[in-house]
Parts: sequence; C-alpha cells; structure tokens
Amino acid sequence: MEVFRLLPPADLRTPCALTIGNFDGVHRGHQAVLARLVGRARELDVPGCVLTFEPHPREYFAQVSGGKLIAPPRILTERDKLDALAQYGVQRVCIAHFNATTASLAAESFIDDVIVEGLRAKYLLIGDDFRFGAARRGDFEMLARAAGNKSFELARHETVAENGTRVSSSAVRAALGAGEFGRARTLLGRPYFISGHIVPGRKLGRTLGFPTINIRIPFANPVVHGVFVVRVHGLRDAPIAGVASLGTRPAVERDGKPLLEAHLFDFDADVYGQLARVEFLARLREERHFENLTALTAQIAQDARDARAHFAATDEAH
Repeated sequence: MEVFRLLPPADLRTPCALTIGNFDGVHRGHQAVLARLVGRARELDVPGCVLTFEPHPREYFAQVSGGKLIAPPRILTERDKLDALAQYGVQRVCIAHFNATTASLAAESFIDDVIVEGLRAKYLLIGDDFRFGAARRGDFEMLARAAGNKSFELARHETVAENGTRVSSSAVRAALGAGEFGRARTLLGRPYFISGHIVPGRKLGRTLGFPTINIRIPFANPVVHGVFVVRVHGLRDAPIAGVASLGTRPAVERDGKPLLEAHLFDFDADVYGQLARVEFLARLREERHFENLTALTAQIAQDARDARAHFAATDEAH
C-alpha cells in the first residue's frame, strides 16, 4: 500500500477511486464503504484511495477553541489504522495535515484542488453524513453539481446499522470506554488491540517482581485507560496471556504521557524493538494513584491474580 503525506507528488498522480474520512476504528461501517470502494476500483482498473486527516479535525478545532470544544478520544494509532486499511484492500492512503489552512479551505477549492487536481478522482464514494470545506459548507449536493463538470463518478454510502443502532466511531468509543469489549468486537468486526514497538522503560516493574513490555501511545487521549486482561501477539508463535495498564501512571510519573505496560505471564525475554499487538479482553479497574510502592506492588499482584482468574474461567488464554 502506498502512503503519502498530503497529496501524491505531481509525477505520481494517477486516476483513483476515492473515499474521504477519518476512519478511526475502521469499524464495520467503514469496512462496508471500503468494500464498495475497492470493488469499484477494480472495475475501473484504478487504485482504491483513502484521504484521511491528521490530526482528527475535531482535535484541531478543540485545540483552537480555548476549551469550548472537546475532542473525541482516539480508537486506533496511525499504524493500526493503516494496517486495517491495507487489510481491507486499500491501495493508496493520503494523510493530509489538518491545520488552519485546511480548515479555512473553501468547499469549492477542496473539490478543485484536492479531489480533482490533487487526487485525480475518477470515482468518489462518501458517507451519508459527509461535510467538507470551511464552515462545513460542502455536501453531497455540491459534489453532485461538480461531478458532471469535473468528470468524476459520485456515489453515496448509507449508514450501516446493527440491531437498529448506527455502527459508528462514536458507538465504538462508547463500548470501549465502558469496557464492553464484546460489544466493541461486534462493531469492529475484530478484537480491539493496540500495536507498537516495544521500548525500554524505567524497569520499575522488574524491580517490583512484575516485568513489563512497554509501548508508547502516540497521542494524549486514548479511548481506553485503566488496567486490563490482555493477550499479546507477535512475540512467539502463540499469544501470551497477561495483565496491562494503559494510562499516565500517576503512581510513578508526572509527565502526563500515556504508556501501555503489559506484564506477560510465564514469559521473560529481551524483546526491545519487536512489534507487539496487545489485544484487550476485559477491564479490571480504573487507573489510580498509590501512596507508596508497597501499596502499588500489592495492587499489581492482585491485578495479576484477577487476570489469571479470568483466563481460568474462559477460553481466552490462547
């Protein structure tokens, strides 16, 4: 899969079948859009392309609002989103930096400069709630008027529903935020996980008798936080059962940067630099502060017992 920051350079611009959106979660609604996109791309013999944004536009508007707006928590890291898009057949992804210039771009200019000239869309598929351009002036009707003049095919994809409920990133966030991982799995069409390269930590867990692998979270507001039953893929042939915390570690840190730490049962190896995928199975508790390391150690031991009990009661260890 090709990945471009902003738009492809002029000498690499070729016609494509295009869809536009944030695709946070790449949930079953997104997957339906991607299946339709990829199918039409094959018929037209062009690559299927996704235009997405970094940061999420709502994050940008929250940042410049002075606290008046709140950005939604993120579901996927960029790595996991790109992997999911590739899994569902996307051949090209363009990641546009969302800033003041992007936010103020007139809807007409977005059509001309981005869709037509920048991406050379031969086919454009949008969701039923898609809006674009400054003040969100652009909509399906504006695109329909432009499609005939600009010679691209336009299609709209209707909402996917599950038992009468719209499958959306908001619904996925609600399920994950509540620790309802079975519900999230239904909406996502796959288990929820976070992947990343293992980085060195302070080795405090090893000192306390609970060594961990550490994965940095590349944004400030992940959708899950707390202590979880997990299994970790990618470090040996079979997944490894464990217990993990995701948060800012108030007991030992003050920098406010989220970190995913997983203590793996019956596993202790040097795996720095390796890529691991942490699958979330159940939430045990919220993150909290401890007065001293003795209290922290006792709670970690209890979390590990609770996680082992979860695996003993289910068939999820492997």
